[in-house]
Amino acid sequence: MKSRIILRPAADRDLIDQAEYLTTHQSLQTGLRFYRGAQETFRLLASQPEMGTRAECRSSFLYGMRMFPLKRFPNHLVFYRRVENGIEIIRVLHGARDIETLFMRGEEVGENPGGADQDTS
Repeated sequence: MKSRIILRPAADRDLIDQAEYLTTHQSLQTGLRFYRGAQETFRLLASQPEMGTRAECRSSFLYGMRMFPLKRFPNHLVFYRRVENGIEIIRVLHGARDIETLFMRGEEVGENPGGADQDTS
């Protein structure tokens, strides 16, 4: 059975924003390489969800969440949770950002009552 990859709206937004930034400030190839690295990382984590390090901070939202560096972009971290038959990608953030603050702000945690999650499996 193929592992499920659920991409939360905030994670999708993170990917788009970073790919646009890389395309604008570096090259189209770099932006595309970022997307490919993300997809490869997501598939790897879905097949081996315990690979990532447990995310530890004061935010209760991070309970049970893991993080793992993005393939070919190790300064970017994938924050995910294990779900039945796969993983749920919560955010994809640059490690230099104030990650704990982003997760503590309600609008940044990927909760989008009006939006649908994407199942990329």
